[in-house]
Order: sequence, then structure tokens, then C-alpha cells
Amino acid sequence: MSNAAQNELGSVVSLWRYPVKSMMGEELNATEVTERGLLGDRAYALVDSSDGKAATAKNPRKWPRLFDFRATVIEPARAAAKVPLVRIALPDGATVTSDQGDLNQILSKALNREVTLGAAQRGAVNAEEYWPDMDGLDHRDTVTDFTLPEETFFDVAMVHLLTTATLDRLRELYPQGRFEVRRFRPNIVVQLGSSEKSFAENAWVGHTLAIGTAVRLKITSPCGRCVMTTLAQGDLPKDPGILRTAAQHNQVNVGVYAAVERGGTIRRGDPIRIE
Repeated sequence: MSNAAQNELGSVVSLWRYPVKSMMGEELNATEVTERGLLGDRAYALVDSSDGKAATAKNPRKWPRLFDFRATVIEPARAAAKVPLVRIALPDGATVTSDQGDLNQILSKALNREVTLGAAQRGAVNAEEYWPDMDGLDHRDTVTDFTLPEETFFDVAMVHLLTTATLDRLRELYPQGRFEVRRFRPNIVVQLGSSEKSFAENAWVGHTLAIGTAVRLKITSPCGRCVMTTLAQGDLPKDPGILRTAAQHNQVNVGVYAAVERGGTIRRGDPIRIE
């Protein structure tokens, strides 16, 4: 057996991009990966006109409706383009595009708070996070500020991976909970070659994953979870037990973060190897 075959973990089962921070996103069959992650991912954020902070569902008391909006890229994103055009579906079913003149007024009215839609610029942006009153979290029942990585709208890292093995393990631990991919907002969902139910990604930290023929991702850290995983979205109910289960059994982590060592194209079904 070749080394590549020995090191094969599984394959890409789904790919996700979120063109506007904290809005619902879109599932992809294939995408280009650059040093900034999946092309077009978190290309935009809403910025609160009163304090300059990025809007995020991490503070649902301030931003209770972000999950009612969905953003999609209008045409295939191209690496040469500065930012892609996006279409945003509003809670009332109307749609707007990122290039229309009255966009900010429409979004501000829908959110009942004055906002502007912007692309990531030079400098760092702050955001806020609400910490529920729950054992295992760094803070309890308070709101803290945090700074996004320079010139991005990512919380921590450019790529987030999650295995179906982790979701299966969480379902075992808390059968009443609906542990679905959309609660965790990963970019790359991995189906392992084995049928294990475990927090498999924990063992990847510090290693490099090869996806398909070109892409190489350096796994940098576990992905610490927040109140966003507990929020209602679509037909998923609000459920604090989702976060509580991660806190009790995996130090509040679900999935892993990665940096891009080498870009390229990835597709659903691509094999994944550990190097």
C-alpha cells in the first residue's frame, strides 16, 4: 500500500461559503482556495454605523435576525476580482445586490439599526461576543469585544473544517439535539473513511492536510464554539444543549481551524490525506 493510501483520511462531503459574515451562505460543488480561504468567503460584513463594529450573530441580543438573511455570490468568483458581487435575500423574501445604491438603507430598515455593507479593508475591525451563563466557557453572561484578523472578516482563521464523525459523536452524547452542519458553519465537511464516531479532528492540529491534487491546509487549532451554535435558524430550534455538550465533552471545541499553505481548486468528493 502506498504512503498516500495509508494516510488517506476520507473525502470532502460538502463545501460551504458565507459571502457576508454571520448571514446564511451557500453550498458549493467546487471552489478555488486562496491564501484568504475559499474564494468569496466572508468577503463582506455589515458594520454598525454607531460604533464601527462588525455585525455578528455572536452577539444575538444586538443582532437577533442575521440568520434570517442569506448571501450568495451572483456570478463565479474570480481571484483577480477585488470582491465578488453578492445577492442578499431578506427575511421578507425581497432580494438586494451589493452594488445597488439604496442597499444600506434597505438593510438598515430590515435590521432596525443603521448599518453599511463593506468589504474587508486595511486595518483591523472589532466585534462583540455574548457568553451565555454556562459551565466551561471563559466568561459567563457577559459581552466581550474581540478583534478580527487584520484585513479580514474572519473570527480566527481562514478555513474551518468539520468531520461527520464529530457530528455523530455529539449526537450520541446528546440525542435530543439536532447536530447539523449548518449550526457550525464550516467551509469543508469531511467524511472519514472509517465509521468511527469521535472528535477526530483534534488529532490533526499541527499537521498538514492535502485535499485533492493541489490544496494544502495547515491545521492550526481546535475551533472553539460560541452562542451561535445554539441559535434558531430555519427549522432548527434554539438549543443551549448544543454548546453545553461541546463544553462538557470536548472543551467547547467542534472542528478545527486551518491556514492555507497552498491554494488551488477543491471539489466535493476530493480525497483528503494527512501529511
